[in-house]
Amino acid sequence: MKLTNFSKFSFGIGALGKDLCYAIISYFLMIYFTDTVGLTPLFVGNLFLVARIWDAFNDPMMGFVVDNTKTKWGKFRPWILIGAVVNSIILIFLFHKPAGMTGTAMYAYFSVIYILWGMSYTIIDIPYWSMLPSLSRTKEERDSMSVIPRIFASLAWLLMGAFAIKLVSMLGKGDDAKGYFYLAIGIAVIFVLTSVITVVFVKDRSCYETTDKKSERTTIKDAIHVILGNDQLKVFIGVVLCYNLVVQLAGGIAIYYFKYVAGSNSLYPIFTTASQFAEIAALFIFPMISKDLSKKQVFAIASFSPAIGLAGLVISGFFAPQNVVIIAVCGVLYKMGSGLTLGATTVMLADVIDYGEVKLGSRNESIIASFQTLLVKTASAVSAWFIGVGLTIVGYVANAEQSASTIMGMRVLMGVIPTIITVLAFVIYAKGYKLEGAYLEEILKKVNTDKKKEK
Repeated sequence: MKLTNFSKFSFGIGALGKDLCYAIISYFLMIYFTDTVGLTPLFVGNLFLVARIWDAFNDPMMGFVVDNTKTKWGKFRPWILIGAVVNSIILIFLFHKPAGMTGTAMYAYFSVIYILWGMSYTIIDIPYWSMLPSLSRTKEERDSMSVIPRIFASLAWLLMGAFAIKLVSMLGKGDDAKGYFYLAIGIAVIFVLTSVITVVFVKDRSCYETTDKKSERTTIKDAIHVILGNDQLKVFIGVVLCYNLVVQLAGGIAIYYFKYVAGSNSLYPIFTTASQFAEIAALFIFPMISKDLSKKQVFAIASFSPAIGLAGLVISGFFAPQNVVIIAVCGVLYKMGSGLTLGATTVMLADVIDYGEVKLGSRNESIIASFQTLLVKTASAVSAWFIGVGLTIVGYVANAEQSASTIMGMRVLMGVIPTIITVLAFVIYAKGYKLEGAYLEEILKKVNTDKKKEK
């Protein structure tokens, strides 16, 4: 099954709407809850953690459901469409402040809607990424294909970071509640439209499997066996968790760092814009450097580049805290590694699924892919909680001049801890990951041979 460029584009654009939806949550939901709705920060932090605990059960179960789906449209596309529609509707309610609602009723309303948002996002995110391995069979096609949805996703985060605040102000005309509400409606429309393009124009291997023959269903026992028996899945979990912790932690503390340590809010968009463009550029070059370098070499660059960028930013903060060139270069190094990691882990996900099929005798794309969704959401919640606790420990006081110890604590949160975590990601990868070279080619050959026998 040869993928056309149009099919690759149609699949990739699905990530644009999906990540626009996730980006508005990641960037603005906390400040929307605290400053626009009026919920207390402590309650919001605890709500995020509770929701992620529920996701620990909810996400793998969704993977279980998708893997047991048998329709003439395949097992992924129906859920992508359902998830996009449901999640878009809930997103609109999440950014809708009911008139006159206060007190316990307001806290209950937003708690329920937020948890429902997380559950419904799982409905689309897991089948979307699970679909990728079923679209490509060769290493070359997989390397080139994997970066396309990541580029669209990075574009979504770039657009949200660059324009969302202005759009909220423009749409709301001074009323942030209305601004967020209208922005959410616009994102919901884009989300559904881009998902429809993916569903209509992309067909994976499961679409060609006959639905009238008896096929074995995945049981919960089988799912547990897949999770515990796939040693490469454990490596993938460690690497992806570390990556997301680095990005979420550095990204979350950055606004505080530039305001209080560097001394200028205007430096923040310079850092983030340079960073996001670097991430997109890295995704473009990932397939090219993957041809000339081993996976371990690529991942070494992906891991140590953010370490150099973040450490450089913190060190330069002692002698040139407002040097625009240094800040931009550090941002480029930070997110260049992020882009390479996104490309590498997307390929890893597909390889881990194929490895599991050969080793354990069952494919289970969605059960394995569910961990990616769970890890992203978990890292987001943990990072937000860690930033809140960290700022409290170092004595942060909002809108005030910070003490020397508080500023030093912000430097540690911005540069030291994320640097340690990204180096840890490389150690986990180097020590545990083995799906490359001749061994990977053998795995792919075995999978493709088995598929031909089934036809």
